Amino acid sequence: MIDEVLLDAPTHDKLSLQGGATHPPRILLLYGSLRDRSYSRLLTEEAARILIHLGAETKIFDPHGLPMPDSVPADHPKVAELRALSNWSEGQVWCSPERHGTLTGVTDRYSKRKGVAAEAARMAENVNPETSINR
Repeated sequence: MIDEVLLDAPTHDKLSLQGGATHPPRILLLYGSLRDRSYSRLLTEEAARILIHLGAETKIFDPHGLPMPDSVPADHPKVAELRALSNWSEGQVWCSPERHGTLTGVTDRYSKRKGVAAEAARMAENVNPETSINR
């Protein structure tokens, strides 16, 4: 259950947006675990619910079947799906468990995909360090 008092929904005025998009913000959510009972996936689904509540349009990429980088042609269906979703998105939420002090192989595969990594880097350039959370 979402406590409405704790969520201040963004508006164009609050964000100082002048014109621009006429659609809800498009947010792609990625998780980095393939387990059946993946807490990363559950947390990603909860984040999507909150983002939808705040007015965003969300899509969650299912990483099952995403091949290792450079192991398949660029037109592989899962690679093409990830690239299309990345191009569609205007923001991304990445959620990954930590394994031995580092990200999982699934998350590493996201970052090595051309287009996805470039899109994430482009978005990172537009982050205000005073309002972003990096963990």
